[in-house]
Amino acid sequence: MSEPSLQQPPPPQHQDRQPGLEEELEPRPAEAPRHAGSGRLAGKAALVTGGDSGIGRAVAVAFAREGADVAIVYLNERVDAEETCRQVEREGRRCLAIEGDVGDHTFCRNAVERTVEGLGRLDVLANNAGEQHPQPDIEHIDPRQLERTFRTNIFGMFFMTQAALPYLNEGAAIVNTASITAYRGSPRLIDYSATKGAIVSFTRSLSLNLAPRKIRVNAVAPGPIWTPLIPSTFTEDEVAKFGSDTPLGRPGQPDEVAPCYVLLASDEGSYLTGQTLHPNGGQPVGS
Repeated sequence: MSEPSLQQPPPPQHQDRQPGLEEELEPRPAEAPRHAGSGRLAGKAALVTGGDSGIGRAVAVAFAREGADVAIVYLNERVDAEETCRQVEREGRRCLAIEGDVGDHTFCRNAVERTVEGLGRLDVLANNAGEQHPQPDIEHIDPRQLERTFRTNIFGMFFMTQAALPYLNEGAAIVNTASITAYRGSPRLIDYSATKGAIVSFTRSLSLNLAPRKIRVNAVAPGPIWTPLIPSTFTEDEVAKFGSDTPLGRPGQPDEVAPCYVLLASDEGSYLTGQTLHPNGGQPVGS
């Protein structure tokens, strides 16, 4: 296994728009799978939201290496989305890039329908899209930000799951992206942390609801991972310290997180449902 490309916090940098752009990151995140595929998702089709960059891209490419065709949903980062598709196609798999807002239930229904029409089936849903907006205290979180954060981070998971369920058969898997903030909190990301806590509860409850249908539902709660979201969220000084407070002393890379999604999406995770995996650099959290 190769060593992570980022052995220390990144250099200072900031992007003025959200979601951020991967092409402007320095250094670029490590996203390519580190190992040869073994057909763990052969013949399957996956839909990954927020699949244009960062964790979403790494997951899409990892799924493709394991044999899955992939559809990705992205908000407006077309250049990044096209690069994800190129990487998926280099793995010999088909890729659809679908632009739109997961906070819109009509779009979610259309995205799922396009996925099934284009790929012929749907076996894995990875609910990964999210956004965050730091504020110094709760008084600064206005109704517009509060609604927007919840609409993207948790409403979008409801909408996408509702749209996907008619096409998911026995053995299908849903994997949701939570966060370490769901367990440890964050003084400047109160609304974001609240959505991530909701995702953990959503995952547990949905897993119980879908167990009779033999559809597994799990989550991944990453710690500090180097993605475009980071410089588009925090100041240059904060970026320069990003991940330094973990026991490993550095941020993680998307390719260190994606294997969790592969495990939970594949038959290797057949006895896992309602669970959350924690790739977070060694930070202890509750279960």
